[in-house]
Amino acid sequence: MVGVFLSNGSAALAICGGCGYNGGLGFRYGFDGRGCWNLNEKGRRSKFVTTTAAQMKRRSSFSLLASSALATTRIASLPNFNPEVLKAAREKFTREISFQSKDKDISIAKALLYIAAEDEGFMAFNREMDVHSLQNERKDASVPADAQEYKCVEAMPLAGKSINEWLAELDAIAKEVEAELVSRDIGCHLVEVLEAVNVVLFELRGFKRSPVLVDSKYSYLHWVLSSGCGSAILLSVIYIEVCRRLNLTIVGSRVGEDFLIWPQTGNPEELFKVTSGHSLFGVVNGRCVENPRSKASDIDSNSLLGLDIATNRDIIGIALANLIRLHWKRASRMNYGLMLTSALRPVHADEKFSKIDGSNFPLLRPQDLRLAIMAAERLLILQPHNWVLRRDHGMLLYYNREYGEAVQELSICMAFAPEEEAEVLESFVEKLHLLQLESSWRSLGQKGRLTVP
Repeated sequence: MVGVFLSNGSAALAICGGCGYNGGLGFRYGFDGRGCWNLNEKGRRSKFVTTTAAQMKRRSSFSLLASSALATTRIASLPNFNPEVLKAAREKFTREISFQSKDKDISIAKALLYIAAEDEGFMAFNREMDVHSLQNERKDASVPADAQEYKCVEAMPLAGKSINEWLAELDAIAKEVEAELVSRDIGCHLVEVLEAVNVVLFELRGFKRSPVLVDSKYSYLHWVLSSGCGSAILLSVIYIEVCRRLNLTIVGSRVGEDFLIWPQTGNPEELFKVTSGHSLFGVVNGRCVENPRSKASDIDSNSLLGLDIATNRDIIGIALANLIRLHWKRASRMNYGLMLTSALRPVHADEKFSKIDGSNFPLLRPQDLRLAIMAAERLLILQPHNWVLRRDHGMLLYYNREYGEAVQELSICMAFAPEEEAEVLESFVEKLHLLQLESSWRSLGQKGRLTVP
């Protein structure tokens, strides 16, 4: 599961259990320095080289545009695909979660819908490429003409609706809650409002938690709003967004293996008063977690005050971490036991996955692997000093055979990582340099192969 921890006023995510992705260690911010190790001719670290702000900006720009670099010479031949939509979705996501913005002003729903728009656009591009390939191979092939051209990200259809229409859907749910309160002819006491939210979301609308989260579509906000089934964190997001439209602030935190939410109140004791067999805390979390009583059994009004409240950025980060895990799981489904860090293991620990010479390279699903990379890029915008995430992003690039980019990312990671981790990465990066050289050698039409020690 994914947890949120605050340290020195900054937020960091911890990944554990089934809700994190296969990165191993928990998320933590590194130090505030920026730099990478300079390797001498023997491949050893000779000194620490400070990275300038301009260099970091260039690297950031590369990361933001990496997912939009979709073979532009081929894109030009696709009349229904607008490559600027992908770039616009990433830029709007970045602007929404910008560190210049106040966290309370960030719209979780907008940020998650921009994520969905970029991923849907990428998959639409792949589908259109398949269509044109089929047309080129078989002139008589019957191809469905359901592709639609869209000029901007706001006009892009997500399960039949635009981003603004999905935001309006959240407005409509809030209106239904207001109508439910009117029909009951009751006041707007906190308990009644939350019970009305539950009735609309979980009884009238039929929202439910996906029992086993294996399909990534249940981790996209538009799909959850459309199907009524989704991950626990997205059900919590919908709860938070609906209540925000009712001028009721809902906050949340990681507790045990779940993300629990509750109304922000100056009197936490009222959350745990049991009426009709349920506490208000249990009412709020009743459908968002599997067993709210067991998760909240050790929580009372005092311990609640000690929990670290997740910021809007934290919640978006949790959703992105889930996407990384799910897309990687789908990408590597034919390689049971393969983790992002498998290639970093000692040879004697797992010979199958520790080879780095490319002769026994795992077969991965390219679209899911690219989607995992895109999710990691966005999470790095939120957590640029998170060395574990940067390492995993570098490993995703390695598995995608983007050796040059992997070398760059893992070299930066070594500046943030603990010394023992940096030593492991240093050895791996040395070999990646050789793989990059071999790749360049082959691209020049040279025969034979370079030996990686």
